[in-house]
Amino acid sequence: MYDVLILGGGAAGFYAAIHIAESDPELKVAIMERGKEVLGKVKVSGGGRCNVTHAEFDPKELVKNYPRGEKELLGPFHSYCSGDTVAFFEERGISLKIEPDGRMFPTSNSSQTIIDCLVNETDRLGVKVFRNSSVTGITKVLEDDREDSAYWSIQTIRNTYRTKKLLVSTGSNPKIWGMLEAMGHTIVPPVPSLFTFNIKDDRISGIPGVSTKARINIVPGQAHIGRFNAALKKYGIQLSDLESEGPLLITHWGMSGPGILRLSAWGALFLNELNYRFPIRVNWLPDYHEGAVLGELQKIKEIEGKKTVLRTKSFDLPKRLWVSLVKASEITETDKWADISKTQLQNLAMQLTDSQFQVTGKSTFKEEFVTAGGIDLKEINFKTYESKLVPNLYFAGEIINVDAITGGFNFQNAWTGAYIAARGIVRNGES
Repeated sequence: MYDVLILGGGAAGFYAAIHIAESDPELKVAIMERGKEVLGKVKVSGGGRCNVTHAEFDPKELVKNYPRGEKELLGPFHSYCSGDTVAFFEERGISLKIEPDGRMFPTSNSSQTIIDCLVNETDRLGVKVFRNSSVTGITKVLEDDREDSAYWSIQTIRNTYRTKKLLVSTGSNPKIWGMLEAMGHTIVPPVPSLFTFNIKDDRISGIPGVSTKARINIVPGQAHIGRFNAALKKYGIQLSDLESEGPLLITHWGMSGPGILRLSAWGALFLNELNYRFPIRVNWLPDYHEGAVLGELQKIKEIEGKKTVLRTKSFDLPKRLWVSLVKASEITETDKWADISKTQLQNLAMQLTDSQFQVTGKSTFKEEFVTAGGIDLKEINFKTYESKLVPNLYFAGEIINVDAITGGFNFQNAWTGAYIAARGIVRNGES
């Protein structure tokens, strides 16, 4: 009989196990992981560097990065926030650094540093870790029909385990969600949250790797205007909600980068409703509107008349992007500023500030798969992360209907939920 069993050997599971075992070394704690490796998402996060958290230390500001969970996380972040995460790792000899965009990484630039820290801590504290232990059943056993004598029976492909308290941190796992649904929990249907846009367009097809700041808007498409408006109404969304500004990366398959990923997170449910087929408008010069750009282009035409348009990059844009947009404006390689027409100038101003692209699908963002959906937040006590429906059942991490934009925020949700669940489990045991 274990005091606490934790399902899921990811960030939340390990973090909770460490805090439980530290708070009460007498407790018998174990982690069940279905795969042969633990902490898989930690390993691939941040391109293998592990984006541990974000340097936003004000809970009121931090919650603004969560499309789902903003209201519910305010209290938990007041209890355990980014600064507490930094302190946890620094106390264990792991220093973190802040990058210009606020993301925080280990100074080693290696996710293995974080993995080693978490694994070493569970070893030191005597936490058992069972790998290759996929859960096949979860049963609550009531002896003599008394809740105070209840325990959990966890069936895996190898053995059956018993525990007094159960923490589920299995992430986006449909099989586990199904088991929890059978206990009475409501599962909000999961949809992808962080994803890139698939776009086939001559303007970007030959320039993968180009990155620049841009403003991106999702706009109604004439072919599916009815579906678009119905989706807006269904999710209570305004067009102003479907806008993002930030770095945009052109890829072999379309567009990525923080600006696109932020839009994919906030629009996750809405874009799923549209079957990931919708137009976007891109302003490659987000500090300008079309009229202002046209005015600048007219000045350049007067001053640089003898120069070719293609070779006179007039704004702070990557050269390959400028060339592509100039050609899309029906301006040839040999056209000089003095020779181009008013219509060509207007075309160029429009391409620079109001380029429209058709999105025809999505791609997973690297290996950092994040979903919107999971256990309905109304069924969780956010002071303890215990189920409101089933005593001695706790949750942490992405298994609940919380997700964030990219930048370390999803990990902070995991650390905070795991810490508060651990505290709730230990205090419950003392009562």
